[in-house]
Amino acid sequence: MTRLVKKRARLLRVRHVQHMLAVAETSRARDEAAHIESNAERLALMRGELFGATGSLDGATLSAQRELAARLEQAGRQLDGALYDANRRIEQKQALAIAADREREIAERLKDKARRAADDQLEARIAAIPQYRRMQTKGQGGI
Repeated sequence: MTRLVKKRARLLRVRHVQHMLAVAETSRARDEAAHIESNAERLALMRGELFGATGSLDGATLSAQRELAARLEQAGRQLDGALYDANRRIEQKQALAIAADREREIAERLKDKARRAADDQLEARIAAIPQYRRMQTKGQGGI
């Protein structure tokens, strides 16, 4: 029965590591999404500052600003798509972390159940020993 307890303990350690890896992947996905969101905010800020200059502008400068604004707008739309994908990855990683946590809890309960069964079996074996033998074993252990 001790082998079963050891086997369940090993399974619990594996499930714990799997859960920790899933949590780390979720954290990494959140960091990636935050980075993409930060880049999108920076692009929006740059585009907003582009036309903030006052004064006389010639046609070439105005055209260059308009071209740059269009490129910044396109990059912002691409980042919106990347941010959507990153949020979906976060949801997937969270689902994996929840599943890994559930498996870890199941493994923990199985280990506890195996430990209780081993203890019950040991108690039953001790109870099956005749009374005079139990006293002899206690007497020998105390010497």
